[in-house]
Amino acid sequence: MTTAYAQDEPTNLIINGDFASGTDPWWHTENLIGAVADGEWCLDVPGGTANAWDAIIGQNDLPLTAGESYELRFTARASTPLSVRALVQRDVDPWPSAIEEFPVLDTEPQVYSYTFTANEDWSDAQLAFQIGRHAEPWQFCISDVAVLSDAEPPVYEPDTGPRVRVNQVGYLPEGPKRATLVSDATESVAWALQDAAGAEVASGVTDPHGTEPTSDLAVHTIDLSDVTATGEGFTLTADGEVSYPFAIGAGAYDSLAIDALSFYYPQRSGIAIDDEIAPGYGREAGHVGAAPNQGDVDVPCYPGTCDYSLDVSGGWYDAGDHGKYVVNGGISVAQVMGTYERALHADGGDADRLGDGSLRIPEHGDGVPDVLDEARWEMEFLLSMQVPAGEQLAGMAHHKMSDEAWTGLPLLPADDPQPRYLGPPSTAATLNLAAAAAQCARLFSPYDEAFAAECRTAAETAWDAATANPDMLAQENVPAGSGGYGDAELDDEFYWAAAELFLTTGESAYEDFILGSQLHTDDVFDANGFGWQSVAPLARLQLAAVPNSLADRERVIDSVVAAGEDYLARQAASPWDLAYGQSGQFDWGSNSNVLNAMIVTAVAYDLSGDERFRDGVYAGLDYILGRNALNNSYVTGYGTHDSRNMHSRWYANQLDPTLPNPPVGTISGGPNSVSSTWDPVAQRWLQDCTGQGCYIDDIGSFATNELTVNWNAPLSWIANFVADTTEGSDPQPDDLAAVENLAATPTTETVKLTWDTPPWTNEIEVRRDSTVIAVLPGGSTEYTDTDLEPNTEYVYTVTGVPEGDEGALGSSVSVTTGFPPDEGACQATVSVVNDWGSGWQGAVQVRNYGESSINGWDVGWTWTEDQRITQLWNAEWEQTGADVTTSPLGWNAAIASGGSVEFGFIATGPAEPQDFISCEFAD
Repeated sequence: MTTAYAQDEPTNLIINGDFASGTDPWWHTENLIGAVADGEWCLDVPGGTANAWDAIIGQNDLPLTAGESYELRFTARASTPLSVRALVQRDVDPWPSAIEEFPVLDTEPQVYSYTFTANEDWSDAQLAFQIGRHAEPWQFCISDVAVLSDAEPPVYEPDTGPRVRVNQVGYLPEGPKRATLVSDATESVAWALQDAAGAEVASGVTDPHGTEPTSDLAVHTIDLSDVTATGEGFTLTADGEVSYPFAIGAGAYDSLAIDALSFYYPQRSGIAIDDEIAPGYGREAGHVGAAPNQGDVDVPCYPGTCDYSLDVSGGWYDAGDHGKYVVNGGISVAQVMGTYERALHADGGDADRLGDGSLRIPEHGDGVPDVLDEARWEMEFLLSMQVPAGEQLAGMAHHKMSDEAWTGLPLLPADDPQPRYLGPPSTAATLNLAAAAAQCARLFSPYDEAFAAECRTAAETAWDAATANPDMLAQENVPAGSGGYGDAELDDEFYWAAAELFLTTGESAYEDFILGSQLHTDDVFDANGFGWQSVAPLARLQLAAVPNSLADRERVIDSVVAAGEDYLARQAASPWDLAYGQSGQFDWGSNSNVLNAMIVTAVAYDLSGDERFRDGVYAGLDYILGRNALNNSYVTGYGTHDSRNMHSRWYANQLDPTLPNPPVGTISGGPNSVSSTWDPVAQRWLQDCTGQGCYIDDIGSFATNELTVNWNAPLSWIANFVADTTEGSDPQPDDLAAVENLAATPTTETVKLTWDTPPWTNEIEVRRDSTVIAVLPGGSTEYTDTDLEPNTEYVYTVTGVPEGDEGALGSSVSVTTGFPPDEGACQATVSVVNDWGSGWQGAVQVRNYGESSINGWDVGWTWTEDQRITQLWNAEWEQTGADVTTSPLGWNAAIASGGSVEFGFIATGPAEPQDFISCEFAD
């Protein structure tokens, strides 16, 4: 992004931005002490504050004009590298902002520049630097501050990569394999499929579709379904473009099936997250009553709503905040349990694949399927939210439990200092509890009769309480620091709760309610799938798929199959195989709607055996995993270009390099075209977006890029459906657990691997990338790989192989060897990703081996032959003759000490890797 000025000199709205006159009219919070020297204002910032706004400097009364663009520019440094929050906002609740940025400061002064456009006339705007929330004291220094008028309007141009859009994870050998080409060509163009070695596997011509309304792009479709070759690293070429690489193989979704469910463990409240179980995500227990937490062990009702307190510890944090909500928790835990229940009853379902030892959780060895152990963590929280016997609304469920006020980002759960309150009970929450607890009762019965009985009692009690209080709606803003989850239509919740209670108890009272409900004969399936506000489709699916004696079950089954047909028809009309969004509207959390519509199609397959429905699910995943307008996989860790900056207070690497990105297998909410629900980031960048384009991978965009427990639930369900229905998936014996705690320690030329070996192993197989490099005795726990290349990424897989070589289970780890110690702090290399003879795909990695983080880099190299770059993404670039120079885009300028950034390119001519190319950091 560049900033330009009109011919007239721009106006600086900031007074005394160079501090030549001291600090007037600047202000600061009382906990800051500082002085001006040499045009720089330095302030001592105390440690131990919880929120960014606990320490602020600012200037008030800035006049902004609607439609005018401005540049915020300043120079700043810190005594230790860290991030701060910079805003231009109104100092009036709810503090609407015109711009919000999180610059990463270093120990040397750096210039920061951001442009924004004002959406309203404000006479009282405020520039604020919020510099609290850091654990240790530090010093903040700032100079040359300006808010300049007449800036060139900022333009957001997402990195959409090559115009050939594919499922970046992979296609299944026996399933559909389709791609989408973005092209204005009105006639067919040629396409070719190459394997990882560059050999042509298949070819054909595209099918022009024209302009497509959900993306506003002219597109063609490409059908590779006849291809039977399997392997990694395939690429598709059409219209001069080369796709991101992808796989074709039977086990393409086996890891996603586990990762999507393992997402929930680091999302737990009330327990310390073990870094050995979830590497990189270890943290202290949140909300257990240890300071500064006020804890969830004795939470009072919101003032004026009741006079008791409850122990509501445990459960899952709902999303990127620290709240816990019964309505959203109810559908989430139901779908997690439903993943297992589907495997129990569907033909070809493999419940053993989700057995004890299958997920990354601490409850291994208890004889209970891991998916149920994870569900129980949330289920016990939901049970604790029920109003106790003897109280006025006994049996009802509190709608939510959350902070008194919103906290800032980032903030680890254990550091949340806010008072916590129970929101008032609601009928919707009570029915969610009834439905989920009834399902819990039947699924836990084989493993824990006492807990199953507790769930059934809670479900029946909740049903009775809801029927006695049928229209108690949620008070959405109580407490204020919470999501609303308001719902004025409750017939669907009654229908769902009655369905689950009937499936568990078989009692006629619940059957009579079902048969008498208008929803039972209505067409409850529409183009939007379903979600927490619309659970009638979930009830219908359960009544169709779970064995029961409902009087008209055959009609129910027929209605699900018919709905599956409708979704297939919508998919067939879309060049993206997308059954959602034909109206042009993409709702908040649209990806969950897409996935829930796919669940309907999947259940239609389970009920009918018609492989068209199965294939519809396979094709539907293409959109989620990269075959879309933005060429983006919405699942972290899956695909070449994936979402990884979801809105979260503790998966906040974008704001604090010491914190992680979301766990592998986390799905983003996805495009949201409803501008009335947008956050400030979406309002700033997405004003002219269409449908699929209304998305930005930014931690501040909670309206398009949050993570939530109810969005990962349908992803888990679908990924496990695909793993179950894919021919060739490896079987997993009942009592096996994968190799655990795999760790890698690199030097310049070696990698030492260590792991814990399960007792059943007959031998241990070690792979480097896809090649077996060692076969060790079954009790082995370590191996050192030698003679490796410096600064090279390797992926190691250590697999335990039981007697008979059936059901082998492995763990993988990625590691990069170090640089020779005399090579300096800034290092970069060019590697070859794919080579197809006439051209190739390369990747450049820039690493910071210095002791401090940096904010800016320049990388260059010289080809030795006649190579020409035709496309480069994630960096600015220029090629003059054989010389290539590159620089960051802005968002990837900062590199923490020990960190790295990567960008990729397509080039003609021979593939040429290069070690230790020219690399310099900005001054």
